[in-house]
Amino acid sequence: MPTGIALRDARDQLFAAAERVLLRDGANAPTSRAVTTEAGVTKGLLHRHFADFDEFLTQFVLDRIGRIEIQATVLRDAAGTGSVVAHLTRTLTDLFGSIALRIVGLVISRDAVRTRLRERTGGGVPVLRDTTRMISSHLAAEREHGRVAADADIDTLAPTLIGAAHLLFADREGTSPAPADVEKVATTVIADAMT
Repeated sequence: MPTGIALRDARDQLFAAAERVLLRDGANAPTSRAVTTEAGVTKGLLHRHFADFDEFLTQFVLDRIGRIEIQATVLRDAAGTGSVVAHLTRTLTDLFGSIALRIVGLVISRDAVRTRLRERTGGGVPVLRDTTRMISSHLAAEREHGRVAADADIDTLAPTLIGAAHLLFADREGTSPAPADVEKVATTVIADAMT
C-alpha cells in the first residue's frame, strides 16, 4: 500500500518527530507509538523503513552526530578569529542546550542502541565522544594560530570542557545555565593553556 512518503522524507519526518518527543518528554519517552503519533503517520511507516525501533533510534543518533560534524567544521574554521573563550562558550551552549544532552540520556538508557552505535562508530558514548573530538580539533587549530600554548594538553582539556559543561547543563530542570556560567567554566578550564 503506497504511503506517498519517499524514504528520505519519511526518515526526516520521523527523525524530527523523535527529536521533538525527546526534547519535550525526555530520554525514556521515545517509543514507536510516540514518534509516529508525533509525526502524524502510522506505525507501519516506521517499520517499513527500519528493521526495528532500536535501529530507528540508532539511525536517528547517527544522523544527529552528523550534525555535530558540521558544527565541528564551522568551529575549526573560526580558529584564529574572535575570542577562544567566546567560541567555546557558544559551542558548549549550542551543544548542551540542544538535543545533544537528551541523546546522551537516550544512548545511556537503551542498551541495544548503545551496542549498535559502538559497533558502527567505535567505543565511548556517542555525542560525548564526538563533541570531545570537535573541541579537541578546535583547540588544536587555535594552537596552530598561537592562541593556545604549544604544550597545552588538549587531550585532557577537551574532555574536561565537555564533562564540566555536561554537568552544568544536566543539573537543570528545564532551565539552561546563564551564559556567564558557561563562560566561567570555559575560562577556568583553559586558563593555563592560553598564550
